[in-house]
Amino acid sequence: MRSRIMRAASRPTTKAEAKNFVGAVLSDPVYAPEQPSRLRASRVTFMPGGRTNWHKHAVGQVLYVLSGVGRYQLEGEPVQAILPGDTVVIPPNARHWHGSAPDSMMCHLAMSETNDKGEATRWFEPVSDADYAKPPAKVE
Repeated sequence: MRSRIMRAASRPTTKAEAKNFVGAVLSDPVYAPEQPSRLRASRVTFMPGGRTNWHKHAVGQVLYVLSGVGRYQLEGEPVQAILPGDTVVIPPNARHWHGSAPDSMMCHLAMSETNDKGEATRWFEPVSDADYAKPPAKVE
Protein backbone atom coordinates (compact mmCIF):
# COMPACT_ATOMS: atom_id res chain seq x y z
CA MET A 1 0.00 0.00 0.00
CA ARG A 2 1.39 3.39 -0.93
CA SER A 3 0.23 6.98 -0.59
CA ARG A 4 -1.56 8.31 -3.66
CA ILE A 5 -4.74 9.92 -4.96
CA MET A 6 -6.85 7.55 -7.02
CA ARG A 7 -8.58 9.78 -9.55
CA ALA A 8 -12.25 9.08 -10.25
CA ALA A 9 -11.64 9.08 -14.00
CA SER A 10 -9.38 6.04 -13.63
CA ARG A 11 -12.25 3.95 -12.23
CA PRO A 12 -15.27 3.99 -14.57
CA THR A 13 -18.81 3.20 -13.48
CA THR A 14 -19.88 -0.33 -14.35
CA LYS A 15 -23.17 -2.22 -14.36
CA ALA A 16 -23.40 -4.55 -11.38
CA GLU A 17 -23.28 -8.26 -12.25
CA ALA A 18 -26.76 -9.40 -13.30
CA LYS A 19 -26.24 -12.78 -11.59
CA ASN A 20 -26.10 -11.03 -8.17
CA PHE A 21 -28.60 -8.17 -8.62
CA VAL A 22 -32.18 -7.55 -9.73
CA GLY A 23 -32.91 -4.47 -11.84
CA ALA A 24 -30.59 -1.65 -12.86
CA VAL A 25 -27.66 -1.27 -10.48
CA LEU A 26 -24.45 0.69 -11.08
CA SER A 27 -21.18 0.32 -9.20
CA ASP A 28 -18.29 2.74 -8.76
CA PRO A 29 -15.20 1.20 -7.18
CA VAL A 30 -13.80 3.31 -4.35
CA TYR A 31 -11.10 1.00 -2.99
CA ALA A 32 -10.04 -2.62 -3.54
CA PRO A 33 -8.00 -4.50 -0.93
CA GLU A 34 -4.23 -3.99 -0.96
CA GLN A 35 -2.01 -5.58 1.67
CA PRO A 36 -2.09 -5.09 4.54
CA SER A 37 -5.63 -3.71 4.20
CA ARG A 38 -8.55 -6.05 3.55
CA LEU A 39 -11.07 -3.27 2.99
CA ARG A 40 -13.25 -3.04 -0.12
CA ALA A 41 -15.44 0.01 -0.68
CA SER A 42 -17.85 0.73 -3.53
CA ARG A 43 -20.44 3.38 -4.27
CA VAL A 44 -23.49 1.48 -5.47
CA THR A 45 -26.48 3.17 -7.12
CA PHE A 46 -29.77 1.27 -7.36
CA MET A 47 -32.43 2.53 -9.76
CA PRO A 48 -36.05 2.20 -8.50
CA GLY A 49 -36.73 -1.48 -7.82
CA GLY A 50 -33.04 -2.43 -7.98
CA ARG A 51 -31.65 -4.68 -5.28
CA THR A 52 -29.02 -7.25 -4.40
CA ASN A 53 -29.67 -10.96 -4.21
CA TRP A 54 -29.58 -12.50 -0.77
CA HIS A 55 -25.93 -12.62 0.31
CA LYS A 56 -23.58 -12.58 3.28
CA HIS A 57 -20.10 -11.27 4.04
CA ALA A 58 -17.43 -13.24 5.90
CA VAL A 59 -16.42 -10.23 8.02
CA GLY A 60 -19.73 -8.33 7.86
CA GLN A 61 -20.57 -5.16 5.97
CA VAL A 62 -21.25 -1.49 6.66
CA LEU A 63 -23.51 0.55 4.38
CA TYR A 64 -23.67 4.34 4.47
CA VAL A 65 -26.65 5.78 2.57
CA LEU A 66 -25.63 8.77 0.45
CA SER A 67 -28.91 9.63 -1.29
CA GLY A 68 -32.38 8.39 -2.12
CA VAL A 69 -34.60 5.94 -0.27
CA GLY A 70 -33.62 2.32 0.18
CA ARG A 71 -34.56 -0.98 1.72
CA TYR A 72 -32.57 -3.41 3.86
CA GLN A 73 -33.56 -6.76 5.30
CA LEU A 74 -31.71 -9.14 7.57
CA GLU A 75 -33.08 -12.66 7.07
CA GLY A 76 -35.86 -13.41 9.54
CA GLU A 77 -36.48 -9.72 10.35
CA PRO A 78 -38.81 -7.11 8.82
CA VAL A 79 -37.75 -4.99 5.83
CA GLN A 80 -36.34 -1.64 6.97
CA ALA A 81 -36.35 1.71 5.14
CA ILE A 82 -32.91 3.32 4.91
CA LEU A 83 -32.44 7.05 4.33
CA PRO A 84 -29.58 9.47 3.57
CA GLY A 85 -27.13 9.60 6.47
CA ASP A 86 -28.19 6.19 7.85
CA THR A 87 -25.46 3.65 8.59
CA VAL A 88 -26.39 -0.04 8.42
CA VAL A 89 -24.11 -2.42 10.34
CA ILE A 90 -24.43 -6.02 9.15
CA PRO A 91 -22.81 -8.78 11.26
CA PRO A 92 -20.46 -11.41 9.77
CA ASN A 93 -22.19 -14.21 7.85
CA ALA A 94 -25.67 -12.66 8.22
CA ARG A 95 -27.90 -13.32 5.18
CA HIS A 96 -29.39 -10.05 3.97
CA TRP A 97 -30.26 -7.90 0.97
CA HIS A 98 -30.40 -4.18 0.25
CA GLY A 99 -31.51 -1.93 -2.57
CA SER A 100 -33.71 0.97 -3.56
CA ALA A 101 -37.33 1.61 -2.74
CA PRO A 102 -39.80 0.69 -5.52
CA ASP A 103 -40.32 4.36 -6.45
CA SER A 104 -36.92 5.93 -5.63
CA MET A 105 -33.29 5.41 -6.48
CA MET A 106 -30.80 4.89 -3.66
CA CYS A 107 -27.03 5.28 -3.52
CA HIS A 108 -24.86 3.91 -0.71
CA LEU A 109 -21.22 3.43 0.14
CA ALA A 110 -20.72 -0.30 0.77
CA MET A 111 -17.71 -1.32 2.87
CA SER A 112 -16.60 -4.85 3.71
CA GLU A 113 -13.45 -6.82 4.38
CA THR A 114 -11.94 -10.09 3.23
CA ASN A 115 -11.15 -12.53 6.05
CA ASP A 116 -7.77 -14.17 6.65
CA LYS A 117 -8.81 -17.08 4.39
CA GLY A 118 -9.52 -14.74 1.46
CA GLU A 119 -13.32 -15.10 1.78
CA ALA A 120 -15.45 -12.02 1.16
CA THR A 121 -19.03 -12.23 -0.19
CA ARG A 122 -21.16 -15.31 -0.75
CA TRP A 123 -24.14 -14.81 -3.11
CA PHE A 124 -27.48 -16.63 -3.05
CA GLU A 125 -30.85 -16.48 -4.84
CA PRO A 126 -32.65 -13.27 -5.89
CA VAL A 127 -35.04 -11.63 -3.44
CA SER A 128 -38.54 -12.52 -4.60
CA ASP A 129 -40.85 -9.77 -5.84
CA ALA A 130 -43.27 -10.68 -3.01
CA ASP A 131 -40.58 -10.28 -0.33
CA TYR A 132 -39.32 -7.06 -1.92
CA ALA A 133 -42.85 -5.60 -2.08
CA LYS A 134 -43.45 -5.97 1.69
CA PRO A 135 -43.85 -2.52 3.26
CA PRO A 136 -40.92 -1.54 5.47
CA ALA A 137 -41.23 -1.29 9.24
CA LYS A 138 -42.03 2.18 10.53
CA VAL A 139 -38.89 4.34 10.95
CA GLU A 140 -38.44 5.30 14.58
